[in-house]
Amino acid sequence: MVAADSAQGWPGWRLFGLILLCMVFARTAAMTFNRIADWEIDKRNPRTAGRHLLLSKSLAIALCLISAALFIATTFSINRICVLLSPVALGIIFLYSLTKRFTHASQFFLGLALSVSPLGAWLAVTGSFAWPPIILAAGVLCWVAGFDMIYATQDVETDRREGLRSMVVWLGVPCAIRLAGWLHLLMLLGLIGFGLSAHLGKIYFLGLMPVPFLLFYEHRIARTLDLGKINKAFFESNAMIGFLFVVVIVAEKIWKF
Repeated sequence: MVAADSAQGWPGWRLFGLILLCMVFARTAAMTFNRIADWEIDKRNPRTAGRHLLLSKSLAIALCLISAALFIATTFSINRICVLLSPVALGIIFLYSLTKRFTHASQFFLGLALSVSPLGAWLAVTGSFAWPPIILAAGVLCWVAGFDMIYATQDVETDRREGLRSMVVWLGVPCAIRLAGWLHLLMLLGLIGFGLSAHLGKIYFLGLMPVPFLLFYEHRIARTLDLGKINKAFFESNAMIGFLFVVVIVAEKIWKF
């Protein structure tokens, strides 16, 4: 939304709030659906076994249905194209939770699920498709698929035991980490392409200079195969990249204003 805002002008607090609500409802629906789909598997995974102490299955189902309904209902207050595409968005984010059962490309489906977020926010602000959000969405897809491959190294043995599929299970940990590196290189190209297509200025490009170093830090830790450090590096570097992107977009808008 902030990226579209820099191109169209501030759309107002009402639309900002509606987009924020859509994000919360969609994320809640997706996470609870994932919990429901993997309920028994998570019980047998030492890393996720404690999740069942926080939420019952019946409550998860109710929360998923309510969140999905509220997501669609909220789009009626935005614009027609968001209403029409809201079931598609939910279908994509729900599909990810099932993909590990039939394809090794599950990390790419997670990337697709999260890549609809910037595209949806752009449509909410502008009401139309354009190249900048499509390029940004492609960059997000590569970014998410790459970092989820790194994250999935923690569960590779559990996934193999449960008969689940992923790029890590298929390629092995070292090759999957190398593939994640190539995907993150494509993500950097996507960020550059987005900046050029959206006609962003020097603040955007200078502000993103730390991103390659953050990715390098993440991959350097990943290559150690130390699962404790991987988890820490995963959250630190990716949270910082996301925060930095928002900051530079806001700074670019303020500078132009």
